[in-house]
Amino acid sequence: MHPETHLQLHHARAAELQAEAAAHRLADQAGHPRELRTRLGWTLVELGLRLAATPNGIHPAVA
Repeated sequence: MHPETHLQLHHARAAELQAEAAAHRLADQAGHPRELRTRLGWTLVELGLRLAATPNGIHPAVA
């Protein structure tokens, strides 16, 4: 491979890696969407357990 071609490919790949790193840093600063997903999941589990603990799945205040 010609040295100039190799150097151009190296610069292109380095630019791609720098762009990926910048995108990763921005995503990391934005926070984790899993936190909301985890809270929602546990809320649904709690709701399911409450419904399972009541007869026929009907809350006494509603019946």
